[in-house]
Amino acid sequence: MRTEQIALAPLAPGADLSLTVQRFGGQGARPRIYVQASLHADEIPGMIAAHHLRERLTGLENEGRIKGEIVLVPAANPIGLAQRVLGDHIGRFNLSDGINFNRGYPDFVPKAADRIEGKLTGDGESNVRVIREALRAELEAWAPANPAEAMKKALLGLAQEADIVLDLHCDSEAVVHLYTHTRSEEAFASLSALIGAHAYLLADVSGDEPFDEACSRPWAELADRFPDHPIPFGCHSTTLEFRGERDVSHETGQADAAAVVDYLILRGAIAGEDPQVPEPLCQATPLAASEPVKAPAYGILVFKAEIGARVKSGDVIADIVDPLTGALTQANAPCDGVMFARIAQRFVTKGMRLAKIAGTTAKRTGKLLSA
Repeated sequence: MRTEQIALAPLAPGADLSLTVQRFGGQGARPRIYVQASLHADEIPGMIAAHHLRERLTGLENEGRIKGEIVLVPAANPIGLAQRVLGDHIGRFNLSDGINFNRGYPDFVPKAADRIEGKLTGDGESNVRVIREALRAELEAWAPANPAEAMKKALLGLAQEADIVLDLHCDSEAVVHLYTHTRSEEAFASLSALIGAHAYLLADVSGDEPFDEACSRPWAELADRFPDHPIPFGCHSTTLEFRGERDVSHETGQADAAAVVDYLILRGAIAGEDPQVPEPLCQATPLAASEPVKAPAYGILVFKAEIGARVKSGDVIADIVDPLTGALTQANAPCDGVMFARIAQRFVTKGMRLAKIAGTTAKRTGKLLSA
């Protein structure tokens, strides 16, 4: 393992920040895999999975089994790690401006398209190199305006060259699920089965420019802009949601790391006999078919449905109890599907999102992700 530190813009004079990057295998070897954990710094299940993944990769490297290059950032958000308000860890939003750390990544496609105009050929591999150079040039030209943007630039710089990007997250209370680009469905189907995902959510554009789409979307959009030239999908990227915020144990971390290692064997990044892929727990569905359950009133939230439950439209998901009058209002499922996530709070206001149901019929448009 080779470890390096990437210096970031300081939060204030003397308050320096850095990213720790750990590399396994041959520098520049293919396939290149990029894994980062806890971009939302208060989502620790991904961090414990990364810890156990590092242990596995160290042993595999000692055995000479790393065939490509695997780049691991075990804690991707040093800004969020340091944020606490009245004792509560605030790792999802930047306290300086309220922006979600996993939103607002730059869209380099228009300027990258200008850079590659006239340079593409009939050779797909050559075109991948041309596009990577253009995207790298646009990233280098981006001048971050604050420490959070400097961190985003550093993370994109590490991921941009990768063939596969795994961004490890979790939800509030959830079963395992994942998000990816529609054209990456096949690339991550085995991973979905290996990690035991209960929802596999696909979108071309989910809204608000999250990290995974900053890595993957350029390949789809540039291929559409230049249909007369072969452009392979140069970076398959996914957001893996490893259960809920409190689901932190060595057992789950080891299981998640083992699933990732099995997937990397299948992708040719690690030498070994192909693992047996279990039957998937779910089929891929459009993210636009995922619908929120909203609170119809304010009050005490009492869930009636457990995470992972298969529900029908109209099923009671939760009771909302008015603490002053005792009035009870039911929150109902808006569609058939799997309730794959729910909030951790137990007192809610009217209109709040209480849970997410992965349906099968795309109904939503616009921004598909929560805040």
